Amino acid sequence: MAQVGGFSFICGMFFFWLGAWPVIGFLGLDVVLVYWAFRANYRAAAAFEQVTVTPSELRLRRVSHRGEVAEWTLNPLWTKLDRETNEEFGLLKLFLVSRGRKFSVAGFLSPGERESFASALSAALGEARRGPTRTLV
Repeated sequence: MAQVGGFSFICGMFFFWLGAWPVIGFLGLDVVLVYWAFRANYRAAAAFEQVTVTPSELRLRRVSHRGEVAEWTLNPLWTKLDRETNEEFGLLKLFLVSRGRKFSVAGFLSPGERESFASALSAALGEARRGPTRTLV
């Protein structure tokens, strides 16, 4: 922000010396808008999703940037992973489908990260369906 403000100030002074003093207001408005965009981006970055898989339940927890929590508990035996892919862009959307309900997950991730998450979640669901294993020593 200091660089943007400094650059705008220097440009504003140049235009002021040329006699185009109204340009300073528009350059100041640019700095305010960039500052507002950064604030909005940092605020939105506070949102997150948490997916927990155990043999008895799959828990999806979403926390918005305002701190509002939404939580769903699904049975991993009845939950299916649904993918929406594009040949050019890869995995676009990922859904958990259970008993007629469809939940979008991993929307914050890039297509490559979403693909990695989908394979890990698919493996976790498969392990949950097999149930707990015991090792006899």
